Amino acid sequence: MKPFFPTVKAIQYEGPGSKNPLALKWYNAEETIAGKKMKDWLRFSVAYWHTFKGSGSDPFGAATLLRPWNTGKDAMAAARNTLMASFEFAQKLGVDYYCFHDRDIAPEGATLKESNRNVDEIARLALRLQKDTGVKLLWNTANLFSHPRYMHGAATNPDAHVFAFAGAQVKKMLEVGKLLGAENYVFWGGREGYDTLLNTDMKRELDHLAAFLQMAVDYAKKIGFKAQFLIEPKPKEPTKHQYDFDAATVIGFLGAHGLDKHFKLNIECNHATLATHTFEHDLTVASDCGMLGSVDANRGDLLLGWDTDQFPLDVYSATLAMRVIVKQGGLGSGGLNFDAKVRRGSIDVEDLFIAHLGAMDAFAKGLRVAAKMMKDGALEGFIEGRYESYDFGLGARIESGKATLAELEAYVHKHGEPKRFSGRQELLENVLNQYLFG
Repeated sequence: MKPFFPTVKAIQYEGPGSKNPLALKWYNAEETIAGKKMKDWLRFSVAYWHTFKGSGSDPFGAATLLRPWNTGKDAMAAARNTLMASFEFAQKLGVDYYCFHDRDIAPEGATLKESNRNVDEIARLALRLQKDTGVKLLWNTANLFSHPRYMHGAATNPDAHVFAFAGAQVKKMLEVGKLLGAENYVFWGGREGYDTLLNTDMKRELDHLAAFLQMAVDYAKKIGFKAQFLIEPKPKEPTKHQYDFDAATVIGFLGAHGLDKHFKLNIECNHATLATHTFEHDLTVASDCGMLGSVDANRGDLLLGWDTDQFPLDVYSATLAMRVIVKQGGLGSGGLNFDAKVRRGSIDVEDLFIAHLGAMDAFAKGLRVAAKMMKDGALEGFIEGRYESYDFGLGARIESGKATLAELEAYVHKHGEPKRFSGRQELLENVLNQYLFG
């Protein structure tokens, strides 16, 4: 097969001094940081939908990214070419994982049977390519948002027929996930939300969503598919209010419906910022609950109020994100999936490599800085000291659940007004900058 990226050789690590745009400066896969190889901390993955299916079209203009693997009238031939291009790309980039939706890898047919047949054909090719290259499936999922049938949602649709169609797609993708050895399976509620309460029974829709997820849990168990289930929070777009608004909302929903033991979260930076949080906020919320499973690594444009899915190059943000991940000991079966797309004008295939390399280096630098700061106790010592009054006496009784309101009142009568202590925010921000500046 003629290569799809003939001008690009296998990417090499050349170090921070390199001026080569097609080289890695900070990510050295085999280097050990904080007891693990960098590749094991980061577990990078390429998002099939943006990198290989993205066209560059937007509401104001037609496609600009005309890729050699997506040409021709034969949709299945294009699907096979796209898959082969994706494996060549992953190998040359030097990443171990990829992710996809069902409708990314194979065209939808006139019937469910035809669609499934298309998916099965491409899945068999994917299995062969995985064995040939060693590239693995980080996670797969079903596209339950693009087709007009899902205009009112999928699992939360008011029509049980649509609910059934969505379930059929998930069933097939669980089977494909098992075939390909997917390490995770993601549920992203693209249209699971509402635009107006004038036509919405929210409680009923949420109950339906919980039932849908339980069906998936039951079927995965039935077929022996042992991947980690993940839910990806998103606050808006396309619906005004998504039911999976942010990490806290999803965790509350899972707990309320007895699903929390079956799921973890896939946190996306751009979704967190759309929910008016920082990336590290939603990561921390998930991690503190033991539910941070994986990450979609991208960024938004702070001047725009929608999901721009840009490649993550903010080392400050990447460092704070990696601090959360290192603190919890890694992502387990999850990874850092680059759910990001090149800009509409970046039409050369080399731009795909350059975009990914910049993001890989940003998180590698963030890992290096976060690990060094944690080793030095640059922030941890201050944080522990800030809460030291809970380590003994009254504070320890509060944390153990033994204190009473009467006891608190008596303590204040005896000791009077509390002393005030500085939060030292500016100092800590400067400490972080010192580590970032090297």
